[in-house]
Amino acid sequence: LFLLLLLPPLASVGGCSGNPLGAPQFPNVVDTVILGALVGTPISVPSAYSISAGAAVRTDQTSQFDFAYNVDPAGRRVFLPAAVLGLTSTTAPPGFLPTSDAFDQIDRAPLNGYLTFDTIPIAVGDRFIVRGRVACSVLGVPLYAKLQVLSFDDADRQVTFQVLANR
Repeated sequence: LFLLLLLPPLASVGGCSGNPLGAPQFPNVVDTVILGALVGTPISVPSAYSISAGAAVRTDQTSQFDFAYNVDPAGRRVFLPAAVLGLTSTTAPPGFLPTSDAFDQIDRAPLNGYLTFDTIPIAVGDRFIVRGRVACSVLGVPLYAKLQVLSFDDADRQVTFQVLANR
């Protein structure tokens, strides 16, 4: 089973309105995001990403995020789903599904098969379908996004990626 990304009816369910036919509350646009590593960067640098907020977030200010970025002790660049950090208790926790599809070709999100309890090593060009948290208890379904790693800044311990979230 697949959940369609980017279809107007799904996009129109923004903000827990409960009205699937209403006008979208948030536009779905490709964004470029920079995250700093959890370890070795100033606390003021966001290290995590929230699909529901459509933004990078600081882990000292909220635990409401779907994944974080880090550089592990071996020097591997990794994404850490919330469950890896002990921050989820849902039956469908945030996770990553690697894909070989081009970023622009990704238009559906499978319901299952996500890596949720694993550290996700990443490289430039890697693409993923990302399942986020259940951000609206009224609907009880997670949000989805597609993501592509664009670059790394090793001096500042940062990753840059593009993301399109179905908010």
